[in-house]
Amino acid sequence: MRVVLASCTGLPDGDGDEKSLVAALQRDGVDVTWQPWNDGTPDAELVVLRATWDYPEHLDEFLAWCDSVPTLANPAAVVRWNIDKAYLVELASRGVPVVPTAVVAPGEEPTFPDGEFVVKPSVGAGSRGAARFTDHTAARAHFEALGVKALIQPYQSSVDDNGETALVFCAGEYSHSFHKGPMLAQGLAEAESGLYVEERLGAIEPSAAQIALGEQVLDVAAELLSLRRKDFLYARVDVVEGPDGTPLLLELELTEPTLGFKFTDDAAASRFGKAIQAAAADA
Repeated sequence: MRVVLASCTGLPDGDGDEKSLVAALQRDGVDVTWQPWNDGTPDAELVVLRATWDYPEHLDEFLAWCDSVPTLANPAAVVRWNIDKAYLVELASRGVPVVPTAVVAPGEEPTFPDGEFVVKPSVGAGSRGAARFTDHTAARAHFEALGVKALIQPYQSSVDDNGETALVFCAGEYSHSFHKGPMLAQGLAEAESGLYVEERLGAIEPSAAQIALGEQVLDVAAELLSLRRKDFLYARVDVVEGPDGTPLLLELELTEPTLGFKFTDDAAASRFGKAIQAAAADA
């Protein structure tokens, strides 16, 4: 069995988070290799998107490549829906507790909430282009400089103290979690590759309410896409606390999320490895 982990030219072998996953697959006799997504169509039973973080700059080319890979996981239809964070509005309309989100296109007049808020590209990776504001003039200048469709969300102040909880699901089932520090805090810089903002990550134990929200998010997303929850080979549900302490969805990552294998035991990588092998056998 041959499996390709899709990366990008800036990080051809990923960022190191998948070392335990590669080891788990190799222990099971899987021929697993890395390949940048724009280096041709891979020849493999399964191609798994893992570190394709330059796609916002090459979006049309990236989506055409996804369409050309019949054994892609997550599949191209999922990628097309998920790369535009306007999906948050769809999920909210189906009853998912989501951080309040407005979508504004270039040329439209943005409406900013009171207090502190975030403006970020609707299509983007690694928190690039995201910024916090209280000043509406500065926020409008940032939106105009982005020149793309953007999201406007009230900043959730709980993030300053508690960060985000990233819930990782494997073939639709909860696997493990890790903690993400405030992504828009002062002092954070871009990684050397320039593909993402450096994150402060660590281990965490999620609450039952957070896991329940993650399951609800995947159920609704699967319904919207006419899929089963288990059809998502991998998913990361990023959760924050709302003003009253209840969990809210910040992002659903189905394209190229870091899955935090560095911050959990080897059993998580082994679970994902088994799911990859099962998906490859069914492809």
